Amino acid sequence: MKYELVTTYEPTHVVACWDDDWRPQWRVDLIPSYKAHRVVEVVAGAPDVEEVPDPLEAQIPVIRAELEAIGIPIVGVAAHEADDVIASFAAQASAPVDVVTGDRDLFQLVDDERGVRVIYTGKGMSNLEVLDEAAVVSKYAVLPAQYADFAALRGDASDGLPGVAGIGEKTAASLLKEHGDLAGLRAAAASGTGMTAGVRAKILAASDYLDVAPTVVEVVRTLDLPAVSARLRAPEATAVSAVAERWGLGASLDRAVTAISSRA
Repeated sequence: MKYELVTTYEPTHVVACWDDDWRPQWRVDLIPSYKAHRVVEVVAGAPDVEEVPDPLEAQIPVIRAELEAIGIPIVGVAAHEADDVIASFAAQASAPVDVVTGDRDLFQLVDDERGVRVIYTGKGMSNLEVLDEAAVVSKYAVLPAQYADFAALRGDASDGLPGVAGIGEKTAASLLKEHGDLAGLRAAAASGTGMTAGVRAKILAASDYLDVAPTVVEVVRTLDLPAVSARLRAPEATAVSAVAERWGLGASLDRAVTAISSRA
């Protein structure tokens, strides 16, 4: 865990958002292929078991114990992904928010007016990208508010989203620039105005997919979140020592305590 983020970005509050359900059934019901390639065991009436590298799986209890020891609350919501929890915290916050994530789907949250940025970890912790609205536009030629529609059109193999066959990033961006949003470009396709016959045919052929894709791709911003104490405070020495002894943590936990104590 890179507690240097605390030193660099100087937050006053931190929440760790958790996948209580990494593949919610309501999303799967709409697009059955959603994350299907990651399922190693289907569990009736409960979240399916996700394929996770063995080293990472072994670290999960350590991560949770470390977060609890240093006073960072862990929040998940039943039948929702961590992305939905993050989005709801960002939407309901009364102060600027930095979202630390390796998931491009959360680019849809970026909002200069509300002070919501994404600190993107997809290229590794030594190559962090801080994305505001201009950065999203520079990378994808769409506004953050258009990003969910853009992702639905383009698709995402890592999430099992097929996208619209024959529509890549550049075409998706140009369509949204011309028509504003998915509803606008679908209306244009229906009327036969404002796009080529080839593109129109592709949009119309994907009608069933486009009926449901936005609900799957858009993050939920209205979750009923639990009240948590997210303000950074100096960790309790007893709790830190117990975790360090149980899990054999040394320098990394010391760095965490130092970083958080400096902001408390």
